[in-house]
Amino acid sequence: MSSLQSQQSLASTLPTNLPATFMKEITGDFAPERELGRSVFGIVYMGVLPEGDRLIAVKRLAENSSVSAGKTFETEVTNLMALKHENVVELVSFCHESQKKVVQHNGRYVIVDVIESCLCYKYLPNGSLDKHLYDTTPINWYTRFNIIKGICQGLHFLHKELDGPLVHMNLVPSSIWLDDNWVPKIADFGLSRLFGQEQTRMYTVNVKGHNGYMAPEYLYRGEISTMSDIYSLGMLILEITTGEKNCAVPEDRSARKFVDNVHQNLKTDEQIIYKYPSLDPNGLQQVKACIVIGLKCVEAERSKRPSIADIVDKLNGKRVEIFEQADN
Repeated sequence: MSSLQSQQSLASTLPTNLPATFMKEITGDFAPERELGRSVFGIVYMGVLPEGDRLIAVKRLAENSSVSAGKTFETEVTNLMALKHENVVELVSFCHESQKKVVQHNGRYVIVDVIESCLCYKYLPNGSLDKHLYDTTPINWYTRFNIIKGICQGLHFLHKELDGPLVHMNLVPSSIWLDDNWVPKIADFGLSRLFGQEQTRMYTVNVKGHNGYMAPEYLYRGEISTMSDIYSLGMLILEITTGEKNCAVPEDRSARKFVDNVHQNLKTDEQIIYKYPSLDPNGLQQVKACIVIGLKCVEAERSKRPSIADIVDKLNGKRVEIFEQADN
């Protein structure tokens, strides 16, 4: 059986809810050498199925992760099982099982219930984007540009092509996974919110996420909308384009210093040519477009950010009104 056929048949052969013992068996008891990546909610491991020639990616959620408990876990499972798009990771199965565990508490040993929660995804050989962005031998520009376009196409699907917009809320390099052809897949839906058709925003007092990628209105007011994702997307685009890491610190949780540096260092054609000396005119135009898009996406005022439809049009070379002022 070919690798492609193997992956395509995975969803039909695996039970929907797998036992915890099976999760341990296929990951070598969650062996460190099987680790593929980490997210805010847990660690991703390579799982080798009993047949020996099929692989899956197993995200083991931390025991104290809010995602592993009840509603939020079910949100990720329900959302992902229903999503079918080239640029969205495919969830093939999961594990959600209560187990007895002996722990020490106040000097005594007690038995508690611990939930073992895992999400099983189609295995993607190139792992998560963060493992490739900041290498000494970075991905070539045209591959990076196609990764940007793929992420945007996936986000367009989530925002525009469902019954109501699905706001991802966790667009960061570790939540973008890459297949063997470097096609990006949006993953990590633990914080996602599905909106009704007439709903455009909601609020929360439980603000969670990665410093440097959270929109100011979400970070400081708990306001959630599609523009929350656009802000995170802008940071991603700037990182992919420049190859520089967004190193947000607690006193700069919206990474304004990173944004200001990009704006200062790549605001002219001359600066762009100097940073990308090997690119042809077409490549340089793509870089310029991505910088313009990224900087517009991370506007502090949400009303000044473009929609995902505007961004896709701009990447496809169309003239888009919201970017015209930024271009001049």
